[in-house]
Amino acid sequence: MPVAYSNVYLQSAGMFLPGAPVDNAGMDAFVAPLNRISERIKRRILAENGIQTRHYAINGEGQTVFSNARMAAGAIEETLALAGKKLSDIGFLSSGSSGGDALMPGFASMIQGEMAAPPMETLSVHGVCAASVGAMQAAAMAVESGAHALALSVASEMPSRLFKRSRFAAQGYDTDFDAHFLRWMLSDGAGAVLLGGPKALPQANGLRLKLKWTHQRSFAGDYPVCMQLGLTADRGTSHLDFPAWSDAEAAGALALRQDIRLLPHLFDVCIHEYAALAHQGWVPERGIDHFLCHYSSERFIPVVDELLGKAQLSIARERWWSNLAWRGNTGAASIFIMLSEFLQKQGQRLKAGDTVLCFIPESGRFTAGYMLWEVEPDASAEQTPEAGFPRKSAQSAQSAALPDDALPDVSTIAAPHDPAAAPSQLAPLLTELASIWQDYRSNVWRTPLLQRMRTRQLQITDYLRWMSHWIPQVREGSLWMREGAASLTGDYATLASLIDLHAGEEQNDFKILHSDYLKAGGTETDINRLRRNPGGEALNAYLHNLAATPNPIGLLGAIYIIEGTGQRIVPSLLPLLRQSLPLPPDAFRFLEYHGANDENHLERWLLAVQMALELDSEGTAQQAILQTARNTAAMYLMQFQHVLAER
Repeated sequence: MPVAYSNVYLQSAGMFLPGAPVDNAGMDAFVAPLNRISERIKRRILAENGIQTRHYAINGEGQTVFSNARMAAGAIEETLALAGKKLSDIGFLSSGSSGGDALMPGFASMIQGEMAAPPMETLSVHGVCAASVGAMQAAAMAVESGAHALALSVASEMPSRLFKRSRFAAQGYDTDFDAHFLRWMLSDGAGAVLLGGPKALPQANGLRLKLKWTHQRSFAGDYPVCMQLGLTADRGTSHLDFPAWSDAEAAGALALRQDIRLLPHLFDVCIHEYAALAHQGWVPERGIDHFLCHYSSERFIPVVDELLGKAQLSIARERWWSNLAWRGNTGAASIFIMLSEFLQKQGQRLKAGDTVLCFIPESGRFTAGYMLWEVEPDASAEQTPEAGFPRKSAQSAQSAALPDDALPDVSTIAAPHDPAAAPSQLAPLLTELASIWQDYRSNVWRTPLLQRMRTRQLQITDYLRWMSHWIPQVREGSLWMREGAASLTGDYATLASLIDLHAGEEQNDFKILHSDYLKAGGTETDINRLRRNPGGEALNAYLHNLAATPNPIGLLGAIYIIEGTGQRIVPSLLPLLRQSLPLPPDAFRFLEYHGANDENHLERWLLAVQMALELDSEGTAQQAILQTARNTAAMYLMQFQHVLAER
């Protein structure tokens, strides 16, 4: 029977991912070197699971960079920051994990010690993927009972330590398939949720997320062990039964194994359990609006889909949401990380009455876990103006009648290129770039400038300030591109003409923007007197400096973010700007031009990237493009943040 709640709400959800994303080609630097057999296993598994990037808390030498407790603390810190709370506000802390850094004491106690947290009630739930459900259920019951006003639940996993070279070297790399399998499936990370009474979510304006019920059920009595650590391959001997740890290691009792032959039974069991819940009335008859399913591999998507269909409980695929491709499978932490990122990227899309179902099948010895959330309007938020914004002017009051969707949902702002539609050799790079893009666009959507647009409080003076910062920044674009083209030598020199062509098309764009500025009421006719804000200055200096280095292929990452902003973000703002600001139609020519023209620019960019990767003899081009994209996104975001920073 599910546990139902009447007064438990999500205050915030946060996550911690250690280090930079690691793509499939880069995995060998973190996990064990491969023999011929394991190379085939790797190719087969990666071809099926759909994971393109993941994170590791160890370095290339196998040394721990972030402990499991430290990752959990990082997720908690982000969660508290989002909710505006301190550790001293928390009365209850529960953890879910397959194992902490020590066998004893409990993981929750180790996290509390890591953070030097004040005295509080703690609970450590040991398990596999569904340990997060058990931990959160305990936290929810603490809030529901009134024992604690606020309760934290965190889940963290660090399997990478089991996969490092030294551990597999002891086996001579000849361990069975079951031990090799999980090396290509699991990765590190932590997620956390803060539960309490009714409160609007920071990621979903004017809405709150109520926990309706949680449910978990184990079928360990019906099935043998499927995923295990601490038993020999035949499951007959515990690692504790050996004379010494070294003997247990040599016998393979300390290898993490997955019996994949049992996995097909897992989803059958879990969907049957869900069907039973639906028939008992726990699932709304109208269905589920958002489905967060913790599948470990994309090959299981059609399996779950088919089983739901057979149970007449189909959930349309457009309602499914997963971050498996760019975050990997982080075990118990996965559902919390998924929920956190879902709210960051889709929070503005939620509407009152929506249901969010979290489904966690656990393969340890088969456990089914579920959480059902429902979106409610926050009455107090509706009555209170948003902090940080001035009171509405007469102009903004008039525009308050505009439709709520005038500023589009951030989730609809697609990445500049769809990895699935690109040539196969570009898919890994474009997948990582899409992840960078998603974080960037989400952060841009939360800047004061965009928030003022969304709340119909943008004034003409705000628009002019934005333009005055942007004009000198745009003017530099063609200059650093030409500098970069001139720095291309050797095989890369063939790219110079393509980049020069791009620069030539961009060189007069700043004049269009300056004309818009003047038509909107700007008074500075001398462009040389306009100044970039700190974010624009940082971006300009960075790109000119990079362009002057030998073969600056990384600039293609900068173009991805800059042109993507012009082709994806800017056009989405235009309808609301037109409705909100009493300006002539020709005061937005630059925004219109970029929305229409940058599509061609992006197609040319794709060709340039393909050429760059084919010419890359040192294997460094992809990482250079990704790093420059990250840096450019950070500084372009700063440019947006500083538009209204100084008045």
